[in-house]
Amino acid sequence: MDQPNATQKPEPDLASTQRDPEEEAVHRALEGYYRTGKPPWDTGVTPPELVDLVEGHSALPPGRALELGCGTGTNAIYLARHGWEVAAVDLIDSAVDQAREKAAAAEVTVRLLHGDATRLDELDVPGPFDLFFDLSCYCGVPLHRRDAYAAGLTQRAAPGARLLMFGYGPEPVDNPSTEIASWAAGVTADEFPARFPGWALTDVTPGTNSVPTFWFTLRRDA
Repeated sequence: MDQPNATQKPEPDLASTQRDPEEEAVHRALEGYYRTGKPPWDTGVTPPELVDLVEGHSALPPGRALELGCGTGTNAIYLARHGWEVAAVDLIDSAVDQAREKAAAAEVTVRLLHGDATRLDELDVPGPFDLFFDLSCYCGVPLHRRDAYAAGLTQRAAPGARLLMFGYGPEPVDNPSTEIASWAAGVTADEFPARFPGWALTDVTPGTNSVPTFWFTLRRDA
């Protein structure tokens, strides 16, 4: 498996893939969070839901994992430390740079790639993967790119693969509107059957945040 600082496949020119104003707005907003050092999803702590899946009573055996929206690498590094072969993708280059530094310091091997989770065909992540992990990535994806996100995972899923996803729910109707429509729409369980054919939604657990959030678990058909 590749070393953390190994030369990777040339990365796509993400400027050329910013195909509409909403995608550009998402990119700017995410860059702003990392520029200020306060991305709310990047806490530096691995969530207990992932820990339970990896170490709990019904833990998955280590296999191949792909993290979508890996941020500065906290959870990708955690998976690697627990025997997983890990690839991880993030749209923001400064986050990926930090993740590479953290992986090197932790002396673990993680394949870290700067790219778009809805355009996996442009990256060197062929799969198959046994586990997909998504901490607030999908819920921030523009609505018109969510089918592509789902298709990319489905094409790379091993039989029986799991997807563990954390997402923000729709904004309350009395909240001020946001410039990013997909962020206001959030994610609910209702959209998974159409977007993820061949997957079963096996669990929906509300989060403990002050705003509506959910943990979703999906399983790919064997």
